[in-house]
Amino acid sequence: IEPDDVCVEIGPGIGSLTQALAERGKQVIAVEIDGRLIPILKKNLADYPNVTLVHQDFLKLDLKALLREMGVERPIKVIANLPYYITTPIIMGLYESGIPLSGMTVMVQEEVARRIQAGPGSKDYGALSLAVQYYADAFVPQNCFMPRPKVGSAVLQLTTHRQKPVSVKDEGLMFALIKAAFGQRRKTLVNCLRNAQQLDFSKEQVLAAFETVGISEQIRGEALDLAQFAALSDALTED
Repeated sequence: IEPDDVCVEIGPGIGSLTQALAERGKQVIAVEIDGRLIPILKKNLADYPNVTLVHQDFLKLDLKALLREMGVERPIKVIANLPYYITTPIIMGLYESGIPLSGMTVMVQEEVARRIQAGPGSKDYGALSLAVQYYADAFVPQNCFMPRPKVGSAVLQLTTHRQKPVSVKDEGLMFALIKAAFGQRRKTLVNCLRNAQQLDFSKEQVLAAFETVGISEQIRGEALDLAQFAALSDALTED
């Protein structure tokens, strides 16, 4: 955290990390869903005028509008200890929102960290892996915990790409293809794309795009990397 940074902390708890962020950064926006913690946070953060406390469910918060109201124009840094069941919607929601984001440092279950870093052919490889690859570099630094948790966790650092690793004509279509590809992992990619409700391509269109990209009609989505999904999306866009 640098002196000019604006930090958004999801789930500040009693404010221990919030205080450290406030001491290092320019501004901290702490979003807490649990109303029982609000009085504690107000007391613990009373000496930090650069902290804005927001009592709301982060998944329902219009962060883009809030940042605009607060006059925040520079890219933000997000810090959070994310529960397993909301990790994907929060990470994807932030990237897809168009909010200027320089990076995220989040603690997640080890299983999620493996999924994010997985490559083609791995059982952990999926839509989340590809989405994070498109938006950021993912790094799991060394970490330790005290007391030892019952569930293995990892601190994941996501640094937003200055330039996307692939170029694609229609980003929305590419992610629709990716989501469809992993919706039914055991089926071939052709069948996944044909059965996806959000897509409207004939089998002939799909096979023609496969031929353009140079992939087999027997291939499954888990075998394609990000560049191949981008190429397939472009081929279908041209069609």
